[in-house]
Amino acid sequence: MAHEVPPLPYDYAALEPFIDTQTMHLHHDGHHAAYVKNLNTALEKHPDLQSRPAIDLLRNINSIPEDIRTAVRNNGGGHVNHTMFWEIMKSKGGGEPHGHIADALKSAFGSFDTLKQKFNEAGAKHFGSGWVWVVSKGKQLEIITTANQDSPYMHGYYPVFGNDVWEHAYYLKYQNRRPEYLQAWWNVINWEAVTKRLEEASRMNRAA
Repeated sequence: MAHEVPPLPYDYAALEPFIDTQTMHLHHDGHHAAYVKNLNTALEKHPDLQSRPAIDLLRNINSIPEDIRTAVRNNGGGHVNHTMFWEIMKSKGGGEPHGHIADALKSAFGSFDTLKQKFNEAGAKHFGSGWVWVVSKGKQLEIITTANQDSPYMHGYYPVFGNDVWEHAYYLKYQNRRPEYLQAWWNVINWEAVTKRLEEASRMNRAA
């Protein structure tokens, strides 16, 4: 079964004014769609892999046949990263988290403001294209960055949430002002979706 681009869970204009409508069209319909197309094309060379979930392919990236490994790493990563990205944003999002996610972030980083500062700094300082993440490994949360479309799954982490710092994610509106984009992005984060991802990370840790 071919991998597919998931539909946006909201309208293309839903994240205005923080993420503009044109960027959402290009990002979802152009970039994400290209990753999915290229992933499916690569997997045609190894039909036995076509039915495996993209996350599973990434977790076992070193076992992927060498002739398609780079394509799966780049395009499978792009597919999985963006699928998460659309899910953890919403219209009228943002604000401070509450409940389980707030407690976990406070335990790991001391305060929500400290988390934002460290997350934004890591994203702003990341050289070139990539992502900045809050990830879970065991019971601990930490901030990491990954290059290009590399996925935290490839390194044994569970991505609780992350922000895309490729220029295509922000350049139409923010040009070279990546720090401004990183700051604005907190206004669209969907804490309910992030909480569900944290709960999934906790279940996986208990099962490990």
